[in-house]
Amino acid sequence: MSTIEEVEQARKHIQDIIHQTPLLHSQSLEEKWGRRVSFKAEHLQKTGSFKIRGAANAVTQAAAGGARLVTAASSGNHGQAVAYVAKELGLSSVIVVPTDASPAKVAAIKAYGGQVEYCGTTSAERIPQAKSLAQEMGGVYIPPYDHPDIIAGQGTAGLEMIEQMPDVDLIVVPVGGGGLISGILTAVKAQRPDVLVIGAEPALAKDTALSLERREITAIGPTETIADGLRTTQPGELTFPIVSELLDGLVLVEEQEIIEAMRDIAVRTKQLVEPSGVVAAAAVMAGKAGAQGQNIIAVISGGNVDIPRFAGLLKPAEIE
Repeated sequence: MSTIEEVEQARKHIQDIIHQTPLLHSQSLEEKWGRRVSFKAEHLQKTGSFKIRGAANAVTQAAAGGARLVTAASSGNHGQAVAYVAKELGLSSVIVVPTDASPAKVAAIKAYGGQVEYCGTTSAERIPQAKSLAQEMGGVYIPPYDHPDIIAGQGTAGLEMIEQMPDVDLIVVPVGGGGLISGILTAVKAQRPDVLVIGAEPALAKDTALSLERREITAIGPTETIADGLRTTQPGELTFPIVSELLDGLVLVEEQEIIEAMRDIAVRTKQLVEPSGVVAAAAVMAGKAGAQGQNIIAVISGGNVDIPRFAGLLKPAEIE
């Protein structure tokens, strides 16, 4: 299990690399959704997602250990974060991405100095390749979620939220491999055990929901959810025990609900959010997480989306 001390130490390691992201509020959305909700704006984070928190912590530790090269397996956001931090610290990076990776995310990885390699469509295919490259090239593999340094880094978002909204009642977090939610659980439950933490997972990628139901890590096959950053095939060996012990609940979000939440946030707040980043907000919008009268924070985890894809999902006829 990760500890609050590890999260606090991570905060010291990464504070000069990351942004402290704001909480955003929309009276218009509150009225439409019938919920008092704020958004933890990780789409405004450096490299466009929360992933830089864990990456900064892990790559910093790798560099301190003498590493000159790091590798990662990523659908995009983790890869961008690792490439960015590696460049900042003077390291080389190789990022293994899926064959259907977002062109915008691949372009960003390259812009941050990362070398890109394509492999398969699932994390089960990408991760062994990234590990193999690290071994062949004498580098260090940086996992996307299942590592103590990653979990601790992501947990710094939890510290910020309870400082920014001391009277928060509920935090809703998107769930993929579990690095973000396990880090937030570690931080929040240590300092504010009264605050509820709920996970939101795409219904088409419900490996965590199945694992919780069966009380053991359960793998699923490849998924085509539009929330490409949450297309994990199973929870992590380290993240799942944290989620199992500390999580207050998990809800499933449908594809159309993701699209509707993207539309609402774009129209009402003028914020560009990727499908994976809006899953927690979609759970609130659909009435699946949070109740009237609660102070709710929904984590917007990322904003790296291709404009043509964004426009295609939000058809002009659907824009209010």
